[in-house]
Amino acid sequence: MNSATKAHVRIIYVVNQPAFFVSHRMALARRARDEGYDVSVITPAGLGVEIIQSAGFDWHPMRFDAGGMNPLRDFVTFLDLLSLFRRLKPAIVHNVTIKPVLYGTFAARLAGIPRVINAVSGLGYLFTGQRVMVRLLAITLYRLLMRHPNMRVILQNREDMAQFRHYHLAPSLSLCLIRGSGVDVSNFSPCQARSGPPIVMQVSRMVGDKGIREFVAAAAMVHATHPQTRFLLVGPLYPGNPSALSEDELRRAEKEGHVTWLGPRSDIADLLAQAHVFCLPSYREGLPKALLEAGASGLPSVTTDTSGCREVIRSGVNGLLVPVGNVSALAEAIIWLLDEPEESRIMGMRARKEVEQYFSLDRIIEAQMALYREVGA
Repeated sequence: MNSATKAHVRIIYVVNQPAFFVSHRMALARRARDEGYDVSVITPAGLGVEIIQSAGFDWHPMRFDAGGMNPLRDFVTFLDLLSLFRRLKPAIVHNVTIKPVLYGTFAARLAGIPRVINAVSGLGYLFTGQRVMVRLLAITLYRLLMRHPNMRVILQNREDMAQFRHYHLAPSLSLCLIRGSGVDVSNFSPCQARSGPPIVMQVSRMVGDKGIREFVAAAAMVHATHPQTRFLLVGPLYPGNPSALSEDELRRAEKEGHVTWLGPRSDIADLLAQAHVFCLPSYREGLPKALLEAGASGLPSVTTDTSGCREVIRSGVNGLLVPVGNVSALAEAIIWLLDEPEESRIMGMRARKEVEQYFSLDRIIEAQMALYREVGA
């Protein structure tokens, strides 16, 4: 389909946070617009909305509860989406993250939207830990709401694909694998020789499921033998999440002297260029962009042997994998990379090459654009 015939084909992106749209879907939306699609964006109000609007995108607010499953609040989100879909009449709705996927798909079906693309960024806290009743509720919601006659479901790793099939969360023929949201490797410069005291960095939302508390505990253990090492936490608070850390908890960790919390930052590439080791002790992931950005920066990563993370990191090749929740193993892996600078450098260079080969932004965007064309838009 050429640009002329796409002049009135509208795509709506529905995302749970405006900042997440900016970091993970803005480049895709720009590409769609460049190819002639009309693009609208629906998110809650918040940090990132001005960036979306200044980029020239048509933005609409939705009411959204970032916490657990609250039927009344979630019903308000559903009503907002249904109203916007009926008014804007898109040809394609592209939902990103769990709640937009669930309620956006159902609203699109009721509104008669011809095509739905669902990007599941990971099964998230609904499928972590021992939350049996929450997991059962999530499975039920997926089975009830993830139904549309013309739908594709993007999953980021093979294990989530297997889970979707095992639990029958969506029709099997609708599933497809696209590994992450991609990284513009030109924005990250691998540094051959990093000077100064060693820096270990984690970039993520400040939630327990990202392994923040394990990172803090490991920092204390590493400082016992490597007191000059700096441990930096970078990322925003996420108070709606059931496993969120409070600002008070992070400030207390800072006072203990082992970590520094920098909050949300826009200069991630510059910060990574100063780091020596990247760390992400997450409990479960879709496919973490943070690991890709670290790899693009030529950093070896210590992360957990769990879904999504092991899709990026091969232990002993471009980083190290440790068991989920094992603080001692996490500290030992960090110490090994600090004590073996040449091995760390080699792992970092391998990480950069793998990101270039498998996770470049152009490669991932083209795979997603192909889905738009595949469904006949």
